[in-house]
Amino acid sequence: MISTIYFEEQVADHPRTLHLFEKFPLADRIPCTHYKEVFNPSGQNFRIQKKKPALILAGNSGKKVHPVPATYGIGGRRNFYFSHMLNCLYDCRYCFLQGMYPSAHYLLFVNYEDFYEEIEKVAMQTPTEPSWFFSGYDCDSLALESLSGFAVSALSFFQDHPMAQLELRTKSLNTQVLEKHSPLSNVVTAFSFTPQEISVQLEQNVPSVSSRIKAMRSLAEKGWKLGIRLDPVIDCHQFTQRYASLISQIFGEIPGDSVHSVSLGPFRLPHPFFKRMEKLYPSEPLFAGNLEKRGRSVSYEPEIENQRIETCRKLLLKEIPSEKLFLCQPLED
Repeated sequence: MISTIYFEEQVADHPRTLHLFEKFPLADRIPCTHYKEVFNPSGQNFRIQKKKPALILAGNSGKKVHPVPATYGIGGRRNFYFSHMLNCLYDCRYCFLQGMYPSAHYLLFVNYEDFYEEIEKVAMQTPTEPSWFFSGYDCDSLALESLSGFAVSALSFFQDHPMAQLELRTKSLNTQVLEKHSPLSNVVTAFSFTPQEISVQLEQNVPSVSSRIKAMRSLAEKGWKLGIRLDPVIDCHQFTQRYASLISQIFGEIPGDSVHSVSLGPFRLPHPFFKRMEKLYPSEPLFAGNLEKRGRSVSYEPEIENQRIETCRKLLLKEIPSEKLFLCQPLED
């Protein structure tokens, strides 16, 4: 899977680095002073690298916990995200990472404990009020668990910090670590979906809708809280029929009391990211649709966006109470 490992010299002796050296004994090992020497240079070809990404091991010495925009969240007042990893196993055509980073290599920050120390400090600012911490913003929280061991580590930490709430966001079936662990009331595993027909076209290497629902059902049976993320909502032919079928399929198999939250968000990309992605995929129909720049984002035209979101909202409210449904909005100037 991994044939080349770049590593910062400062983390060469870190236990997670040594573990990964052992896991991939045949991989070429290339030291560097700082990960940006490999990850940040312009002129890299994201599409070529995506076919065979290298692994970059580094230590994050900067700020690790960041506030989430006010238009996001699943009910908490204090919302933050953190990224132990940059880039994703999957290849979703609409993913903003393609426009955000010049490199498709997997960048793993091995100093998890430093992340947890910062998370603890943020959570303790309001020790009687829960704080939400979102993983999976810059990667899939579970897809590369066999490589990263992140979820195992995170569950251990959050088990001892009940006022810190964790969302693991994923499209993966790698849920074994959760199935082997007692459910935690402060951890939500959130699965992202588009209708199967759209997933086949736009979500390369992503497990099928039915297999993800099966994984969710297994977690629900073991007592884990689940999230459902219809974000982004993609305009398409037979839109109502396809999204109605998806929502019916999910709630036909997942018990309602296991659903912690559902979030619904329109297709949107920061404008600079969109322009870079257009260059990567000049013939991609997704980027030639009824899109326009609004504020700092590129989104569907307001009439289309409002119709599609309202359609999904009505379909979802047939399945869940309104207090479990959260709308994510594009960033405006």
